[in-house]
Amino acid sequence: MKKIENNFAVTGFVGKDAEIRQFTTASVARFSLAIARNEKNGEENSRVSAFINVEAWRKNENAASFDKLTKGAMFTVEGYFKPEEWIGQDGIKHNRVVLVATRFYETPDKEETPKKEGKTSKKKAK
Repeated sequence: MKKIENNFAVTGFVGKDAEIRQFTTASVARFSLAIARNEKNGEENSRVSAFINVEAWRKNENAASFDKLTKGAMFTVEGYFKPEEWIGQDGIKHNRVVLVATRFYETPDKEETPKKEGKTSKKKAK
């Protein structure tokens, strides 16, 4: 039987400042990430955008990294999908998939290309 990998990696912009809740030993940050991609339909190109909801858990002593999750910041988020089910007060069964971030880090706006050093040639005088 093949092993199924349950993970994701996505880059986008934080939609609004993270909502942080602190518990006895751990904290959770919930935030949206604006993602987009270009789609080609014949000769037309269009940009398709969406917001995805992400949650990240950290022990309280490591929760300082949540302070960087501010609106407009570009992040790469890695993690796994966590299905949840519950029965609402109305008796209806609900479900959703939560994207749980195990790692997130700031992403530079552009790839930095190394500067090319100009070669200088010195001719030796005879």
